[in-house]
Amino acid sequence: MRYVAIGFVTLVLLMAVVFNISKCRDFQLFGKIVNRVDTDEKIIALTFDDGPLPGATEKIINILAQEQITATFFLTGREMEQYPEEAKKLIAAGHQIGNHSYSHPRMVFMSYQAVANEVANTNELIRNLGYKNEIVFRPPYGKKLLMLPLYLQRNNMATVTWDIEPESFSEVSISSEKITQHVAAEAKSGSIILLHIMYPSRKVSMDAVPSIIRELKAQGYRFVTVNDLLVLAVRK
Repeated sequence: MRYVAIGFVTLVLLMAVVFNISKCRDFQLFGKIVNRVDTDEKIIALTFDDGPLPGATEKIINILAQEQITATFFLTGREMEQYPEEAKKLIAAGHQIGNHSYSHPRMVFMSYQAVANEVANTNELIRNLGYKNEIVFRPPYGKKLLMLPLYLQRNNMATVTWDIEPESFSEVSISSEKITQHVAAEAKSGSIILLHIMYPSRKVSMDAVPSIIRELKAQGYRFVTVNDLLVLAVRK
């Protein structure tokens, strides 16, 4: 009985370790992961996950154009396949396109081949749409463990997470004002902000984007893409 109890405790501890590694924003077992860049320069990256979708794509492009900034969009292969013209609009507007997998699964216990299919097929779609710059990867739900980091390392792709995610707090995500206040309070030089704005259920986040931009500009921040941040990290 004693050995059964020890085995059970060991299993629970192991599961806890695996869980913590899988959701960690600044650590993975293989390859490069970036959740922010250490810099004294007041630059910050605004990133959006999911999509593209008609309507929301045009709306966010117009908001960013009015504010004269570029952002990074982590798109899914399935939605790019369904709405290629929307993805082309983001590229034409000068925004960075990142890989957010093909079907948005939790990529923790997937096989190497399944991971390869999710990432490679989406990369191919991004290239076929005309995007020329470096492609980085953001894991759906921020989850990764063994095969995903290994595949990305072998294919020279960085994992990009975030250090500011206002939507993860239920008391914050209820209003655009609270989202703006949270981002403004948490922002640091080199931060990466994550928002979801493509779906109707994310209207509050979409509505917060203009005020987030204006508030951070007032604090002296300049908006850059994730690739710009990565270049800075290499120089350091």
